[in-house]
Amino acid sequence: MARRYRWMGRGPHSRHVTAGFAARRRQISGALGCCVLAVGAVSPVGAVESTCYGTSSRGRLEHGASLPLGGSNFLAYSTLGWSLGRAYLHSRVRSAVLDAFALMQEDMPDRVFVYGETGWQNGGPFKPHRTHQNGLSVDIMVPVQRAGASWPLPGDAFNRFGYGMEFDAQGRSGDIRIDFEALGQLLFRLSETAERQGAPIARVIFDPALHAELFATSRGNWLRRSITFMQHQAWVRHDEHIHIDFSLTCAPLDAYATSN
Repeated sequence: MARRYRWMGRGPHSRHVTAGFAARRRQISGALGCCVLAVGAVSPVGAVESTCYGTSSRGRLEHGASLPLGGSNFLAYSTLGWSLGRAYLHSRVRSAVLDAFALMQEDMPDRVFVYGETGWQNGGPFKPHRTHQNGLSVDIMVPVQRAGASWPLPGDAFNRFGYGMEFDAQGRSGDIRIDFEALGQLLFRLSETAERQGAPIARVIFDPALHAELFATSRGNWLRRSITFMQHQAWVRHDEHIHIDFSLTCAPLDAYATSN
């Protein structure tokens, strides 16, 4: 059986969610204000483009860029994880993710999304993950619905910031259900924006037991043709999030040591 991650710390700002998209946006804005007071302004993106080294499982990163804590239709999985610097990635990948969220605001304005962990500012080992080392890996939590309305994936210290959620083969967990339609459209938009950034999607890891539900959506045929999904079970289940690896030509890992 695939294992689960172990996490420590306090829960994210999405812990107490109120019904309705407008209320969720107010919640995100409030969380942003609280976090700015607590840990300073959202990390700016410098003029220098990121440089990746090695591979996602043995790599480093220079000039890593942080995703913002939240926006009009998205938020981080954890305020604490974000403030500890666990949301850095390659600048091109960052642009692709944010551009995709912006397009989803137009496509599905009533949906809200939660991104998970990405990596350290300088890359390198990123426990408990086996990858996420060179800025080209991104976790995005599955969009979910409750009573037919879009909700941020519930996350706190008790469910490992959302990484401890368990979904059945139909994407159900209690009264929460994975929004496969929104997930398929998000992958479609991510593919578009990543191509424009010159960092196309290399592969997606998502629990194979849930592929049938995803492929039954309006983007299902396109997903089958256009996205490479890992077909076997990963070392941990990926039912509560998708792991996306992007493709860029990276410098050899030993070049990082000589440049730092």
